[in-house]
Amino acid sequence: MLYNWLKDINFAYPWMLGLFVLLPVLILWYIKRYNSRQGTLKVSSAYAFTVTSWKNRLRHLPFIVRLLALSCLILALARPQKGNNEERMEGEGIDIVLCMDVSGSMGSKDILPSRMEVAKEVAEEFVRSRPLDRIGLVIFSGESFTQCPITTDRNTLITQIQTLESRRYLKDGTVIGEGLATAVDRLSKSDGKSKVIILITDGKEDPPDTRLIDPLTALEIAKSRQVRVHTIGMGATASNIVEVTGHQPRPKNPAIDFIDEDLLRKIANETGGRYFRARDKDALQNIYNQIDKLEKSKVDITSFRRYEEKFLPFVLAALALLFLEIALRFTVFKKFP
Repeated sequence: MLYNWLKDINFAYPWMLGLFVLLPVLILWYIKRYNSRQGTLKVSSAYAFTVTSWKNRLRHLPFIVRLLALSCLILALARPQKGNNEERMEGEGIDIVLCMDVSGSMGSKDILPSRMEVAKEVAEEFVRSRPLDRIGLVIFSGESFTQCPITTDRNTLITQIQTLESRRYLKDGTVIGEGLATAVDRLSKSDGKSKVIILITDGKEDPPDTRLIDPLTALEIAKSRQVRVHTIGMGATASNIVEVTGHQPRPKNPAIDFIDEDLLRKIANETGGRYFRARDKDALQNIYNQIDKLEKSKVDITSFRRYEEKFLPFVLAALALLFLEIALRFTVFKKFP
């Protein structure tokens, strides 16, 4: 316990510790002075003087207490401190909305364990790597929904990402336009100077009859609000997916065949973003890393060391020991002339 305390202690004036060399000098002076003050008497036998008492055994105790008091005082003069390294991050973050497709096809296992699970895992890593940004989450299938408003609360956002499941809340279908429009609407209410949407889908526009906004209209809205959109088409190639019917596997037409790359590329290009293709988890992680480099926040990191003064206990100990020495000299060990 003492070791753990001492290893974090620094001294502001370590040169004061050199005063400890005075202690041996004081000890030699005390011994010389003590011997010079002892009376002498010549006798034929010293047997009568061999009887000792506790007071005689402890006759040097006041001097020992004084040495301890001086030691505490020297340590206090050296000014012991406990330091803590701290960092403060300041800067201008970016407002980002993750716009994620949660349609049934995102449950496909061509990217193990599934497209949805991989998308969630990589999105979570991305959120953790952006400490200054305000990030929100919009999901879409046959309709769109704001899962988490733009926030700096990382824990809440990550929890919302982790609980996503395909086909759980929304209608069947894929409404890329409404998902994009909802994400733009979230950003339009923010005061950030830079606004970015990361849209990830594994299909093409497949709207129900209740659709309100088509992708091209949503694109115009994004352009008018000066929102930059990075788009990601997710899914493996056709040769990587098979389905089993009876005992014979046969090729299955995966959703990747239906990704509207022209639309996703158009949305990205016209808003100043980029289009990416993710065929596996590593590719998706690399895409998010590229986006992370493209959308750099302005971050100022200030490192400083905070000190907590620890000299007061030594001062109090020195005073207590000095008072104890005085009390002993004028009571228990009082000498008569």
